[in-house]
Amino acid sequence: MNTIKLKAPGKINWTLNVTGRRPDGYHEVEMLMQSISLWDELILTECREGIEVAGNARIMPLDESNLAAKAARLIMDRFGVKGGVRIEINKNIPVSAGLAGGSADAAAVLAGLNALWQLGLSDEELAGLGAALGADIPFCIFGGTALARGIGDRLTSLPALEDIPLVLVKPSFGVSTASVYQALKLDEINFRPDWEMVYQLLAAGEFYLLSSYMGNVLEQVTAKLYPQINEIKEALDNTGAAVSMMTGSGSAVFGVFESARQARKAAEKLKLHYPHVFFASSYGRGVEIVQGGSLWTE
Repeated sequence: MNTIKLKAPGKINWTLNVTGRRPDGYHEVEMLMQSISLWDELILTECREGIEVAGNARIMPLDESNLAAKAARLIMDRFGVKGGVRIEINKNIPVSAGLAGGSADAAAVLAGLNALWQLGLSDEELAGLGAALGADIPFCIFGGTALARGIGDRLTSLPALEDIPLVLVKPSFGVSTASVYQALKLDEINFRPDWEMVYQLLAAGEFYLLSSYMGNVLEQVTAKLYPQINEIKEALDNTGAAVSMMTGSGSAVFGVFESARQARKAAEKLKLHYPHVFFASSYGRGVEIVQGGSLWTE
């Protein structure tokens, strides 16, 4: 029985700008994206037929509506693979949070089945397949730090920003990305982020200068629907974050800290008030195959 284990890191957006709307209804974006050291853990096991999904998250679909299962179906149909796969997902990334958990899982399935079934596809080819399922999947394949344009699928890799201390707070509610984009009015955006300045300041460790350039244009929409977003930002700021911002369309909010010690201390305080609080850091890689040993971590 052939089995492969993978790590599927989530992501944050250092910046998120929406620059226009296309005739097909999709929005054009410009985003500075970053992998983080918060990942789902997957085990793929060959079986005789079908696609089976198992996992530890109560609200995660365990059928072929799961994005990871769709990725497996895409590979099987495209390459005429006979047989099946069991997908076991140990979910650490909160769902409906703007952290690309579902996209990361799908990216891991594409990369894992490519290796398991020896299909010989490059990362670029895997990213091309993934783009048909979700705009964040290509980034999750490559990971690190990248500028994303188009609908998020046109990537320019940048020297990775690693080990920047973060605290992530996910409130009790999730957010529908589609509903946020539907409510976005491009002519009412009053601040647009400067991704180049943000990248330079992050690379230089000048975190307290970020607030003048860092931003997420979707935040004003989501925060209007869910005022708790601003409350979380204030709580992060009050525990010492140099800057705080919502990631993606929400609902997760992250704070950037000067040191890991400061971030860990802030996370402990925030855990008293919010259901899902994580200490993490910026991470330099995307999906990783774990060869041998135990994948599961505390």
